[in-house]
Amino acid sequence: MTVASSIKANGIIESIQTNKARYNPGDDVTFSLRLNSTSSNWRLNVRYRYLFDIIGTDNYTASSGTHTWQWHVPDYDFRGYLVEIALVSDTTLIDAATIGVDVSSEWSKFPRYGFLSKYPRLNQSEIDNTLATLNRYHINGLQFYDWHYKHHMPLRGTPENPAASWPDIANRTNYFSTIENYILTAQRYNMKTMAYNLLYGAMENASQDGVSDEWCLFTDPNRSNKDYLDLSFWGHYIYLMDPNNRDWKDYIFEKMQQVYQALDFDGWHIDQLGDRGTRWNYQQQPVIIRNAFKTYLSEAQHYLNIPLIMNAVNQYGQEEIAQSPVDFLYTEVWSPNDNFADLAQIITDNRNYSNNSLNSVLAAYINYDLSGSPGRFNPPAVLMADAVIFAFGGAHLELGEHMLAHEYFPNDNLQMPDELQEALIRYYDFLVGYQNLLRDGGDFINPGLSSQGPISLHEWPPQRGWVTTMSRKIGSRLVFHLLNFLNASTLEWRDNSGTWRAPAEVTDLALTFTSQDTVRYIWAASPDIDNGSPTALSFTQHGETVTFHLSYLKYWQMIVVEYERQKSISKAGESSCNGFFTLYQIYPNPMKQSAIIPYTLHEGIQYSIAIYNILGQKIKVLVDTYNDAGDYQVSIDPQTLSTGIYFYSLETSDCIQTKKLLIVH
Repeated sequence: MTVASSIKANGIIESIQTNKARYNPGDDVTFSLRLNSTSSNWRLNVRYRYLFDIIGTDNYTASSGTHTWQWHVPDYDFRGYLVEIALVSDTTLIDAATIGVDVSSEWSKFPRYGFLSKYPRLNQSEIDNTLATLNRYHINGLQFYDWHYKHHMPLRGTPENPAASWPDIANRTNYFSTIENYILTAQRYNMKTMAYNLLYGAMENASQDGVSDEWCLFTDPNRSNKDYLDLSFWGHYIYLMDPNNRDWKDYIFEKMQQVYQALDFDGWHIDQLGDRGTRWNYQQQPVIIRNAFKTYLSEAQHYLNIPLIMNAVNQYGQEEIAQSPVDFLYTEVWSPNDNFADLAQIITDNRNYSNNSLNSVLAAYINYDLSGSPGRFNPPAVLMADAVIFAFGGAHLELGEHMLAHEYFPNDNLQMPDELQEALIRYYDFLVGYQNLLRDGGDFINPGLSSQGPISLHEWPPQRGWVTTMSRKIGSRLVFHLLNFLNASTLEWRDNSGTWRAPAEVTDLALTFTSQDTVRYIWAASPDIDNGSPTALSFTQHGETVTFHLSYLKYWQMIVVEYERQKSISKAGESSCNGFFTLYQIYPNPMKQSAIIPYTLHEGIQYSIAIYNILGQKIKVLVDTYNDAGDYQVSIDPQTLSTGIYFYSLETSDCIQTKKLLIVH
């Protein structure tokens, strides 16, 4: 893969990059924008958005080649932002692009997991190119697949003197220097690095390295046959150890500890082989393998003190894994989970298993049956699967040195068409920019969204020939997702024949829903149009009936309903927010010249102060920060506003105070 830009108006903007995949609150983001031509009167207008709100702007003279600038991100943790870049000449738009920014102190809150699978002798430039591409997709964690020597002895040599190279299970030569430099470079991008290995695998010659037959699993109670995975086409077998066995756990934990002493991996990606039915240990006792997962993971975390991820192969053992010390939930998806509805159900089940505390990553291999020979991915199948996974709050393990179509990760037979690379950048920008609406909780509801035109809507799960809807209440917002299955030939997500068609485009869709609350405004955003930027929608509300129009739908549209927020008033007649802060009346009011808005914070809080017009539309953000308790003030310049009635509000996540302002000129 090569680094590509987001969708372009005419190609003047070649690419836009950030220097990291993830930032901590208060960090500086460095943007690099490349133009393929310029003019003396061109400028770059930059807007920083949190959801619909514009929280900051910048303006620069455009220069040819690469233009860089920095943005100091707000101190809020676990937020996604969408940055809009407009290349303009006077008032004429020349080109436009967007890019997402993830501000999260921990990657596990909003994981976007990628992979590496090839470790030949690579120079730094080759490593940089691969990771720069993954950084553009905001991949914030990497699974180092099959990097190791043997499953039971992942590091060849000693921590003090590791081998320079070794053959892996497929008899490829892996180089220590390549793995080490990948780790160091990934960490500069703020990507976590996870060392892949099975929890219970030992190679055919493991007895030479101290592995005992008494640790094995057997397929029968008489110990006649050891349980194993046949990889004889590579000349190997992987024998399965009992994950309950104390000696095996001590052995493999020590071998993994040696890995972390030699290489600066951040954690362990633990694999399994799924449901193998009942097995027996050496003592001829039955073993249900998944029952060992919770204890195994807890002991591994205690012994190694590192982040853990574990693969629930087709959800095997996921309930036990979800109650263990893992950073997020990872599912490799196989039959019978063949339909789009199954992808959504896995993500929903994972949220329930973890008491809504852990997000999901799905290893779901698109165009799987085509991966046995060279070819190309079918873009509509990939985009529809990602639309469903992202809308339901998951992420998709699909991007590495190549795109993934097979459980043996080095398989690179299928290539990404340029159009798919371009589209996936938009999808991953969207996943980051709106992560607080996509992956930050909420409750599924059914507010009765319906269509007034010829296009019919159907509540999830999807049906062929319908636009499918899913709705979630997130805080004070109602979020609709529209997923387009109008001309779907099948509801199976894997698209093994490579024939899944792009959805029929829909324009001017009249929609209605019911709401007992007063709607403040409605906006929509989609990775399929306008680079994912949000657009305000006109609406009417008569009683509990709300009607609005959506101008475009291809694969996926997200529609956000913002409600009026009500202040809680104490018996004394003062806002209950006064326990946290006090917002004072501006003086003079009416105002003609610059004036001061004074306010007091009674404790350290994150807050914003904004100006609204009489329609309730936010038109200017004056403050968006964290401050300790104390007295503060912010100035407002009426020259930037027309004569009229306005409101200014101080708002936290729990409270809002609003006061009236009259400007005259």
